[in-house]
Amino acid sequence: MSGSGLWHYQMRGSRTSLLSATLAVAIFALAIACGTTATPSTPKPAPAVVEVATALPVPVVRPPTLQPANGASVTPATTAGGLPAIQSVTYLPSIANLVDKVNPAVASISVESVSRGLFFDFTDQGAGSGIVLSPEGHVVTNWHVIQDVRGIRVNLPNGKTYDATIIGGDIVTDLAVIKIEPDEPLIPAEFGNSGGVKVGDWVVAVGNALALKGGPTVTMGIISAKGRTVRTERGDLYDMFQTDAAINDGNSGGPLVNLEGEVIGISTAMLKEARGIGFAISSNAAVPIIESLIEHGRVMRPLIGLSGNDVTPAIANRFNYNVDDGVVVTRLGRGGPADVAGLAVGDVITKLDGIPTPDMARFLTLLWSYSAGDTIQIEFLRQNRLGEANVTLVERP
Repeated sequence: MSGSGLWHYQMRGSRTSLLSATLAVAIFALAIACGTTATPSTPKPAPAVVEVATALPVPVVRPPTLQPANGASVTPATTAGGLPAIQSVTYLPSIANLVDKVNPAVASISVESVSRGLFFDFTDQGAGSGIVLSPEGHVVTNWHVIQDVRGIRVNLPNGKTYDATIIGGDIVTDLAVIKIEPDEPLIPAEFGNSGGVKVGDWVVAVGNALALKGGPTVTMGIISAKGRTVRTERGDLYDMFQTDAAINDGNSGGPLVNLEGEVIGISTAMLKEARGIGFAISSNAAVPIIESLIEHGRVMRPLIGLSGNDVTPAIANRFNYNVDDGVVVTRLGRGGPADVAGLAVGDVITKLDGIPTPDMARFLTLLWSYSAGDTIQIEFLRQNRLGEANVTLVERP
């Protein structure tokens, strides 16, 4: 299919007329005998030729000219001769309108920090991205973008630049909220439900890639995987989206949006040793953190009072568990919520409020969606017997 939208069918074959072949040989021999030398010329574009793939008489099938609307699916006519027809082609719509919707809420962040040398101090410049949260000027970004800096500047797509102050940050999720004082109400981003995102869904990343001048950079890709645990120098990040939409230095803190223009992730990390592997915090994981940072200046994360490890097939085989995944309790805080509720070291947690917890990452992601004072139901195995415990969470000191 060419860029003009025309369909092009091409059928290859090998049937050749014996008479045509004989005539071609005779003409070639005559040319040699007469001492004729062929002079090459610039070939002219030849019309499309349909070669027959079978011995059956197959007529030339001329492709129709299709003018589908954006996003429309079109079904061409079946080809003759029993060859399989192309059933449908879906044209990916332009994302220009989506970009127009998202761009006003994308901030470019520049930061300044100081490195102390033996004799002199050095000023370092850095860049990142942010997402406008409120008309009043709240902006979310990554904690690593603004950590240990002495100055933050927020550049908006309307050309205006503002100094920013830090409202709060969370090293566990690598999220932070900063605040500017705009002279007019801002257009906040629209956050979507990341719980419905599927592997293979189209996504668009927007951000201050490489701090290039001229506005945010837009890239497109798909959700490559869900629920990734990403190990960074600042700690593990849980329940991350993996995407092949290009995420570069400077994209950190920018939005990953669906085709409705809703933020379903916050670009956070990339694998520099590979191409097309970037990671984003899901919106469902980010929103409670953002709300807590705005309200309290820190994350009011609940405390359950236990530590645990992932159950792997090898561990399950060693300890004769009859499950291949889950969270095995390795330590309990004496007098803590889990201890009071009756959990014990060696218990294998399989569900939290009826939702499977195949690993520690999923367990913590679910746990952090609750608040101090909430009571949750834990399902666990103890010596391969099913048990339940109601745990009332407390505020983390």
